Amino acid sequence: MSAFVWIAAGSLAAWLWLLCCQGFFWRTDIRLPARADPDDWPSVCVVVPAREEAAVLPDSLPSLLAQDYPGRAEIFLVDDGSSDGTGDVARELAARHGGLPLTVDSPGEPPPGWTGKLWAVRHGIGLARARGPEYLLLTDADIAHAPDSLRELVAAARTGGFDAVSLMARLRVESLWERLVVPAFVYFFAQLYPFRRIGRKGSRTAAAAGGCVLLRADAAERARIPDAIRHAVIDDVALARAVKGGGGHIWLGLADRVDSVRPYPRLHDLWRMVSRSAYAQLRHSPLLLLGTVIGLTLVYLVPPVALLAGLTAGSTATAALGGLAWLVMTGTYIPMLRYYGQPLRLAPLLPFTAFLYLLMTVDSAVQHYRGRGAAWKGRTYARPDAVVGEES
Repeated sequence: MSAFVWIAAGSLAAWLWLLCCQGFFWRTDIRLPARADPDDWPSVCVVVPAREEAAVLPDSLPSLLAQDYPGRAEIFLVDDGSSDGTGDVARELAARHGGLPLTVDSPGEPPPGWTGKLWAVRHGIGLARARGPEYLLLTDADIAHAPDSLRELVAAARTGGFDAVSLMARLRVESLWERLVVPAFVYFFAQLYPFRRIGRKGSRTAAAAGGCVLLRADAAERARIPDAIRHAVIDDVALARAVKGGGGHIWLGLADRVDSVRPYPRLHDLWRMVSRSAYAQLRHSPLLLLGTVIGLTLVYLVPPVALLAGLTAGSTATAALGGLAWLVMTGTYIPMLRYYGQPLRLAPLLPFTAFLYLLMTVDSAVQHYRGRGAAWKGRTYARPDAVVGEES
């Protein structure tokens, strides 16, 4: 057998393993678990970090203000140094729509060592703790919630005894690039962090979706959230690990009526979203980067290349192995496309999308070694190895 036949066979073997042994990551039936209304509804504070979000708040904040929640709930929106009038827009929307009480405050500039939105989250949690809530809902400024979203999250947390319940908000898929890239983004995330394993006690797999996390206030305090993860670029995964590492029980699944309203109309917008954190996901390790490139090539790029090369060279074995691997890959992607309401003809294009993600990951590493650090909403943060004077 030629070397390429062995490579194609390795790709097929990898796909058969992923199909059966990676927590059935490709299934999309992990939704809010069984739940019942509690006898008494606990108090909840909603923390919304917001930086340069004036454009999306009219499509998201009214849904939070309109939450139909039987217990005491209020919203703390933290305007993190915006220059577009984010805080004023929030106040105007609250005055116009009414609903849950809204407090808008600003934390000032973050000190060294704080990345992304975590400084704003810290300020919001500090404001919330003065109210003594049992739960905190951490949700992004671009997330729109169904009217019963909060009560369903609380009911699920209470019924299942979860310290953190997180929903992967349904991202927007309207532009051509969104349709091509966004479902694959969630698919790859689930492949890395199979949802079934996250909610299983004793499992080491931990992840959350930062746009919607309901967190017990005492669990947040035990895990020192967000101070313990203040350097994290991928803050949602870091939060889940901190809570689970402290003995907490966490759950993550796909949302039915929690949606992101943020548009990503161009490939550049999606590229920036992925490359901002891709190399951080690999812990800034050149060896992990090399392994990722090899793995993505073997798993996603070899099947179509093997099929075409086998047909061209007349190698039945190569073509058959590549075709079968591509078929398995395509089949595992179909449930995610259905979840996003996208045409199934996009499923065979997954290798092309995976190639884009490979380039985004490499670009993320290049930006890191150019010393540009992680960028978020106009702020650039120092590389992790350049941060000094940190607390232990």
